[in-house]
Amino acid sequence: MNSNSKISLSVNSETGFLKSVVLGIPDDIGPVPNIEECFDPSSVYHLENNSYPTAIDISKEMADFLEVLNKYNVKVLRPENILNLNQVFARDLGFVIQDTFLISNIIENRSNEIPAIEHIINQISSDKVLKIDSNSKIEGGDVTIFKNHVFIGASNPTDFNKYKVARTNFEAVDFIKNYFPNKKVMGFELFKSDTDKNENTLHLDCCFQPVSNDLAIIAPDSFKNKRDVGYLEELIGKSNLFYLSKEEKNNMHSNIFSISPKVVISDKRFSRLNSWLQQKDILVEEINYSEISKMGGLFRCSTLPLIRD
Repeated sequence: MNSNSKISLSVNSETGFLKSVVLGIPDDIGPVPNIEECFDPSSVYHLENNSYPTAIDISKEMADFLEVLNKYNVKVLRPENILNLNQVFARDLGFVIQDTFLISNIIENRSNEIPAIEHIINQISSDKVLKIDSNSKIEGGDVTIFKNHVFIGASNPTDFNKYKVARTNFEAVDFIKNYFPNKKVMGFELFKSDTDKNENTLHLDCCFQPVSNDLAIIAPDSFKNKRDVGYLEELIGKSNLFYLSKEEKNNMHSNIFSISPKVVISDKRFSRLNSWLQQKDILVEEINYSEISKMGGLFRCSTLPLIRD
């Protein structure tokens, strides 16, 4: 791409044909962190159980992910490498709605990751780059687009101030609602825990994920308000929803990634989900992402789509 060309953003769904994406990098993630340096309960759990992933395993899994993206001729952009910094999970640094790139206000522990994608942001017309106001805290994993809706995992003021894993507040929901008046923007409260990975839902994409044009994956027990589950069931249809068991939710089976309405990337371990997808005539590209998942994210967390047709 020459210096004068610009990226013409377009994301109107989670499942449109993927043309361009930012994929995180596994380079120079630094030494294994100590517990005090972790900011999610999954990482803490695997540190305490001596099962935290190695840099070699992380690199292998990301290389396999990249290979599938290349197979489908997706243009893959990467963050610039920063020494001793985990840059696997690109999703949270920003997100695209329609033709606008929104720069996230992420947790302070991860703020150093954003400069690593500035060379990508600079390829976008400045009038299509939006910096969210400082009072609106949000991470890209909490933002999901479904048809004319923008769903956002958000925490009320009490939870947001209490939990380190509460990354998005309702000020951000209001900000996006005001900026995209043509969209139906809704905030969903999720259960949070800084200490128990099985009781925590870090982001919305850890409990809800659209698939194809009319299907979705859902973990109802992650939602604090059952009316939100009811709304999704009414909107999408119960017969079009794949309901995760508690164990499947804990292993983030919703965090797959769509290349198109008919092709998804999923983990080899997700046998029940993968079978359901195949029954719905969706091609499932299965790879192993079990080591990266120990850090609290999977395929969707590693990707920041820029262009979907």
